Amino acid sequence: MSVEIIGMIQSSKQSEIHPKQGAAVDRDYVRNFARAHEQSGFDRILVPHHSTSPSATLTIAYAATVTENIHFMLAHRPGFVAPTLAARQIATLDQFSGGRLGVHFISGGSDEEQQRDGDFLLHDERYARTDEYLSILRRIWTEDTPFDHDGKYYRFKQGFSEVKPVQQPHVPIFFGGASDAALEVAAKHADIYALWGESLDQVREITTRVRAAAAVHGRTPRFSVSFRPVLAETEAKAWERADKILAQARAIRDAAGVPQGSALQSEGARRLLAAADKGARLDKVLWTEIAKLIGGRSNSTALVGTPEQVADALLDYYDLGVTTFLIRGFDPLGDAIDYGRELIPRLRTLVAERDRQNDATRRAA
Repeated sequence: MSVEIIGMIQSSKQSEIHPKQGAAVDRDYVRNFARAHEQSGFDRILVPHHSTSPSATLTIAYAATVTENIHFMLAHRPGFVAPTLAARQIATLDQFSGGRLGVHFISGGSDEEQQRDGDFLLHDERYARTDEYLSILRRIWTEDTPFDHDGKYYRFKQGFSEVKPVQQPHVPIFFGGASDAALEVAAKHADIYALWGESLDQVREITTRVRAAAAVHGRTPRFSVSFRPVLAETEAKAWERADKILAQARAIRDAAGVPQGSALQSEGARRLLAAADKGARLDKVLWTEIAKLIGGRSNSTALVGTPEQVADALLDYYDLGVTTFLIRGFDPLGDAIDYGRELIPRLRTLVAERDRQNDATRRAA
């Protein structure tokens, strides 16, 4: 089974070591960023969502016009757009992008973040709403006749969309969330269940739970894990670079008066911090210091080493059943280009060899 490699672009240059500067939207940067991913061998690009950031939907609409083949992943939060309208917008974007869209549905791990956009539902209620929302979207995308809906969160009559996604039966549904409430929604709806860069033991545990929950619904999701690879030509130089990244990130936060972060309500954030509590370096090359510094926010754990070492570490996750990897760097554009030189080709070669070994084992059994 081949792997899918996902990158991430934003509307301007920013990261833990690059404070936001200038305009919120930099068209040239987005164009160069998207094209760099396409040229570096990525399969898909995530465009994230934040309550104060430029529209992810419109960023993808633009990025699709300056690329040819790379696919996209839209971060989308249920609750701010009616599901009937969202279904039509997503299907339309899939049409205009030539069938290159996937959507990552995020119910929200922070009350404060949600309330900026007027959403005052509590954590578990948000996941219950997402369940209803996704059920509606899938019907709008696939049904040929209008239908009525009268649920807890949404009510409409004769909902329908003339535009359907290029991809059938619908665009790929990515889903994140590690709480019990989230896992039940993932079991019912996720085509790809996405988690942040946890330890091997943590990933083994949660993917086992998701598989079991999904089996109840007759479903078999795929799995995605996110990391921040820190590469160099030698192991020692890679760890020197990691130490420099940590110092830069800490200095930027100190200058802005931002304390070391506490965990969000997000169970995913708590899981990253639980990993960090076990040590700064876990498994082969997993590095947790940035996650600890920023309170487990977003995909903030790293894999540190040479391209060979990091590719080998990713293969361990592949052996657990992970077939999608989201990799992004602390130097966003430069690292995307760097990953394409050696890391991505090496990982694809290792996966192909592992598949050959597994096929041979199955034939011999």
